[in-house]
Amino acid sequence: MIRVLEAQEKGTTMSESVEQAAEKLGPFARVGLFYRQVISELRKVVWPTRSQLTTYTAVVLVFVTFVIAVVSLIDLVLTKVVFWVFG
Repeated sequence: MIRVLEAQEKGTTMSESVEQAAEKLGPFARVGLFYRQVISELRKVVWPTRSQLTTYTAVVLVFVTFVIAVVSLIDLVLTKVVFWVFG
């Protein structure tokens, strides 16, 4: 909270003050800060349920199969046209 107030008084944003503080740290402290921030961000992630994951996976597989079929059909048609034109 103190850092936020200090950043507001100086006219800088919180991320700028965190960056400035990180520059003063040693390399190991910066790595530790990075991992703490990564873990903090991962806690904010809303993970799908098993049911949602199954549904999303099925939708993706059906869509990919459809796209493969369309591209294969276009390839087949173009191949026939090229052989017809150039013999």
